[in-house]
Amino acid sequence: MRGTSQGRRLAKQALGGAVALLLLSGPGYAEPVATAAPASSLYVRAGRLIDPERGVVEAARLLRVENGRVVAIAPDTGAPLPAGAVVVDWSGYTVLPGLIDMHVHLADADQTNNPAEPLLHSPMEIAYLGARNARATLLAGFTTVHDVGSYRAFADVELRNAIDRGDVIGPRMSAVGAYVTAPGGGGEVTGLAPDVILPADLRVGVVSSPAEVRQKVNYLFQHGADSIKLIATGAVFAIGTTVGQQELSEDEMRAAVEVARARGSWVTAHAHGAEGIKAAIRAGVRGIEHASLIDDDGIALAKARGVFLDMDIYNGDWTDEVGRREHYPEDYLRKNTETTQVQREGFRKAVKAGVRLAFGTDAGIFPHGLNARQFPYMVRWGMTPMQAIQAATVTSAEMLGWSKDVGALSPGHYADMVAVKGDPLTDIGVLERVAHVMKGGVVVK
Repeated sequence: MRGTSQGRRLAKQALGGAVALLLLSGPGYAEPVATAAPASSLYVRAGRLIDPERGVVEAARLLRVENGRVVAIAPDTGAPLPAGAVVVDWSGYTVLPGLIDMHVHLADADQTNNPAEPLLHSPMEIAYLGARNARATLLAGFTTVHDVGSYRAFADVELRNAIDRGDVIGPRMSAVGAYVTAPGGGGEVTGLAPDVILPADLRVGVVSSPAEVRQKVNYLFQHGADSIKLIATGAVFAIGTTVGQQELSEDEMRAAVEVARARGSWVTAHAHGAEGIKAAIRAGVRGIEHASLIDDDGIALAKARGVFLDMDIYNGDWTDEVGRREHYPEDYLRKNTETTQVQREGFRKAVKAGVRLAFGTDAGIFPHGLNARQFPYMVRWGMTPMQAIQAATVTSAEMLGWSKDVGALSPGHYADMVAVKGDPLTDIGVLERVAHVMKGGVVVK
């Protein structure tokens, strides 16, 4: 079953990041304070500790870490520690759980003005780009990500495996393997001449019926996918698709959900359009990516069904500024304009309605490592700073199904944490300037 293998992978991830200490060096990186494997007993002094599970902040806390997990938290009285104890002194910092981004594209080239960009990079180059992106993401304080797809199938799976083995440094990854999309839909490379034949690994998830959905979804799981990503509607960055147009039928999406559930897994759906959003929710998906044109009925349905919304409300500004400067196709710019502000209004309504909102940025549209730029937008559009932090910790962990391992620092969780100068509850922007990062009890920054 997927749950069993995923549990083994999470255990391996506790060790996979340990080699980071051997790989990080040079200007801007702190001297490591632990060995190249998690110390058997480690103490972290936190000047202030943000607890997103309870929504509180505590002063002067001492966290004890063993074998990569938090085993105890107590007031830091300054009492002597056991002889030979390894101590990470973050007493001058605010400490919080490692951050989670539920919508990244690590194993791919960054967005450009060329619709054919995915064809310009070999699988070998994508592997190196993925390693670079994973490193930037981890050092920005994002210790866990949901990678929701690469154009070249299974590039995300192989990057995840490389991180788990310790070959490269990066966050804990949940991977989808490939986009499940209609022919010529939002998950395809479009805008090419009609006689251009795409490589087979760019079309692994293309489907035309519920039967094909079942076949392809099973194939993705057989080759290492953790969960499934459906392209329910058109996409901003796909020439010739319409963001409001539903592209997968409700029956097709339900087929994917049924296969995933049988394997102990789940499904998320890229959906901009209101009708596509509601069809995906009725089909049983766990989460909606983007939700740009969600209407009041869609918000109510998400609330009633307990569906997560993963709304990338930062990157519209990046796309408008950079896209106009670098002459992105007019189709991209128009659709970005059509979705940016209305998405933010929908976000505000969803916050007010009490919908479960995860933290997802669509990193790859903008450079990896800038993920935290979304926090001020979430606060500007209706969240409190604590709610924004909870979205990127406990709520995203719940969406992943990894709440027992990540998203919090209570005993039993992985010792994934970040330290920042200042107070994110008065200035959420300090999360864009993470000073220190720990993954699995190993300081990587």
